[in-house]
Amino acid sequence: MLYRLLIFATLMVTWLIFSGLFDAFHITLGILSAAFVTAISSDLFFDNRDISASARLGQAIRMVRYLAWLLWQVVLSNIDLLKLALSPDLKKVEPRIVRIQTGLKSDFEKFLLANSITLTPGTITVKILGDVFYIHAISEHAAQGLDGEMERRIAAIFSPPGPKTDTAATEGGAN
Repeated sequence: MLYRLLIFATLMVTWLIFSGLFDAFHITLGILSAAFVTAISSDLFFDNRDISASARLGQAIRMVRYLAWLLWQVVLSNIDLLKLALSPDLKKVEPRIVRIQTGLKSDFEKFLLANSITLTPGTITVKILGDVFYIHAISEHAAQGLDGEMERRIAAIFSPPGPKTDTAATEGGAN
C-alpha cells in the first residue's frame, strides 16, 4: 500500500508540475489520471519492495541530482551539435554505430540509460540486446561522450552508498 501511495504521489506531483494549472477541474483530472495509472501499473514500479522508505528517499534525491547533471549534458551536447552544424567543414560529421557493454542490472536502469543517451543530442540508442547497447553517434566527439560516466551515475542512484571508512586508519595514519 505504501508503494502505491508513493507512486500516486509521484505521478500527481508530476502532473501538477507539467500542467501548471491548479484549478479544481485540472487537479481532479490529475487525481483521476494518477489513480488510474497507479492502479494499472503499480506492479511495474519498484521491483525490489524490500527497500526501506529512507533508502527510497535517498534514491529519489540521487535521481534528482542525476537529472540535473543530465540536463547540463544535454545543454553541452546542444552546443556541440550547433558548432558541428555551423561548421563549414562537413568532414567533422562522421556518423557511426558504437557498441557498449553495460554492467547495469535491472531493466529500469537500462531503460534509464537508453533514454538518457537518446535525450542527449547527437546520440540515439538504436538497439539493446541483453547487456549490449548499439548507439548511433553523429560524430567522433559524440561517440567519445559515451565513456561510461552516464552509466556510473545511473548505477550510483540505485546502489546503496558504501560504508564510510576511516582514511587515516586505512592509509597507515597511525604513527
